[in-house]
Amino acid sequence: MVSLFATLHVLGLKATERLRREETGATAVEYGLLVGLIAVVITGLMVVFGPQLQDAFTDILPAVD
Repeated sequence: MVSLFATLHVLGLKATERLRREETGATAVEYGLLVGLIAVVITGLMVVFGPQLQDAFTDILPAVD
């Protein structure tokens, strides 16, 4: 059990060291999370306001013809 703990501890130290050295990897992850959050917000807005937008465009379409 001690060996497993030591292995996990060393793995954690190596991962922490790598993240401190490679800031570009952390930045890419942050941008990925930001893009995912924006996609969730846009999807939520379309679910909430989708029917109202469809009605608005349905009313506008005859005026264009």
